[in-house]
Amino acid sequence: MDGEPNINRTLRDNIEAFEQRRRDSQQRAGKGERISVAVTRFAGSVTFLAIHAVLFGAWALANLKLIPGLRPFDPSLVMLATFASVEAIFISTFVLIAQNRMSNAAERRAELDLHMSLLVEAELSQLASLTLRIAEKTGVEAPEPEIREVAERVDPGQVLDELERRETE
Repeated sequence: MDGEPNINRTLRDNIEAFEQRRRDSQQRAGKGERISVAVTRFAGSVTFLAIHAVLFGAWALANLKLIPGLRPFDPSLVMLATFASVEAIFISTFVLIAQNRMSNAAERRAELDLHMSLLVEAELSQLASLTLRIAEKTGVEAPEPEIREVAERVDPGQVLDELERRETE
């Protein structure tokens, strides 16, 4: 483990578990999704930009009679415009497919985050309640009213209702 940062075992295990889930998700992806990710990755690269700059530039130069000895094959550049338009349609479709996949993954992560936050809140409420009971048994004064407030469970539905109410104001 030379060169690895000094992180605790639980964190390392969690990272490995998430990496495995990512690999499993990539393997479960259909052929179309894998193709769209590859196309989107390539279309967003400098290589893609350079290839297009060279090809479109050469096409335009050739058809604007700027390359001696070459007869124009698309003098109005309509074929170039058509090719570029069709390519844009396909690339945008691939991008949308890839974005849908990323959006679904982000939704799952957000849902996991929410569940974990609710679990932590419940556990903290239980710990605060236990701390209060211990304080009462031992005669120690608990900081009031903060500790009692923390000991109360929060109803996520009430929180959502309040957020929605404030949005409509």
